[in-house]
Amino acid sequence: VQLQASGGGSVQAGESLRLSCVASGRTMIVDTMAWFRQVPGAEREFVANIRWRYSGTDYADSAKGRFTISRDNAENTVYLEMSSLKPDDTAVYYCAASSRNYKFISPYRVSRNYNYWGQGTQVTVSS
Repeated sequence: VQLQASGGGSVQAGESLRLSCVASGRTMIVDTMAWFRQVPGAEREFVANIRWRYSGTDYADSAKGRFTISRDNAENTVYLEMSSLKPDDTAVYYCAASSRNYKFISPYRVSRNYNYWGQGTQVTVSS
């Protein structure tokens, strides 16, 4: 599975951005797709995920109420709509896919449980 992320950029606090991630290859094996973010010197942080075959979603507390993850299965694309952006949202955002099937939600918040990664896209929010 190959993932191609796009949509990052530089915005002012309070503005919005939409990230896109297009999946190609053996997409039929994908169970869940997610967005993580990372700042220099820190570990990759979970942002949101969405189950590929039904509409289950999960969000980090920092994303709830401001970010929306969605998917277009016909286009093999996952989106992350980010609104009310804050300087603390500044990071490189990574798209990820997991072919693993877990019974519970919590494993899908862990980066090591994702076996496919796209290149990052930089999001910079200035105050």
